[in-house]
Amino acid sequence: MPAVDILLPYYGDVDLMKAAVGSVFAQTREDWLLTVLDDAYPDPEPQRWFASLEDPRVTYLRNETNLGANGNYRKALDMAQAPVVVIMGADDVMLPSYLEHVTALLDEYPEASVAQPGVEIIDGTGHRAKTLTDSVKSLTAPSGPYPALVGGERMAASLLRAGWHYFPALAWRREAIAHFGFRPEFDVVQDLALLMDIAAAGGSIVVDGPVSFQYRRHASSDSSVRAADGRRFDEERRYFREQTNRFRDLGWPRAERAARFHWTSRLNALTVLLASLRHPSVRTAQNMTRHIVG
Repeated sequence: MPAVDILLPYYGDVDLMKAAVGSVFAQTREDWLLTVLDDAYPDPEPQRWFASLEDPRVTYLRNETNLGANGNYRKALDMAQAPVVVIMGADDVMLPSYLEHVTALLDEYPEASVAQPGVEIIDGTGHRAKTLTDSVKSLTAPSGPYPALVGGERMAASLLRAGWHYFPALAWRREAIAHFGFRPEFDVVQDLALLMDIAAAGGSIVVDGPVSFQYRRHASSDSSVRAADGRRFDEERRYFREQTNRFRDLGWPRAERAARFHWTSRLNALTVLLASLRHPSVRTAQNMTRHIVG
């Protein structure tokens, strides 16, 4: 059995997807399986391209109908068999040391359910980028000395305040991610919801500083589109209300406060609102204003 299952739910730019797959082939650790789940993307090129690959570690599957992001994530997770699972973005890049890095972290910290290495941000062309969102993440993420193990209420409160994790860069123990799974009602916060389930159950995340993953930010990504039209904040608002109640019931006051105020989510809504004023939409502006003021 391979050490790592790399699951790649795919819908989007073909060239970026090829770059993501290429970064898997470049890994210094080679005992992996890659499963690509094409969510009925309307372009025959991916199917042709994968048919031309001659690596038995790669499986390409195409959905007959579009399942949506959450449905495709859940289908992918059902296929995981290896002890470690990575759900990679189809536009992100693993640096060659990534798999060695995250599996070493999980070996060193057997109590951790998930590991995150250092991450750098790139734009649509592959150049390093810097955004307000990522500056806030870097300021609020656990500081050194690294590696840092964060669990329980500290993990919940920290992530609810700032959401400093990068979902595609996370390496999960299969038993943890399979036990909780992705909640079908979420399309944007499904990764945060999974981390909160782990934290509430007493689990932990190990975070490291050295960079071994590149996270791509570009205007056509699913999260960017959902932020621009306000749907992201509808879902976040509903989720934070739920977590406020959850952590009140658990007697975790720091996590409860972080969920109630969710200040970085509000800040994100404000930046999107200001950017949208160049092409105003009354409904979107009202939606984001409601999120900002709570």
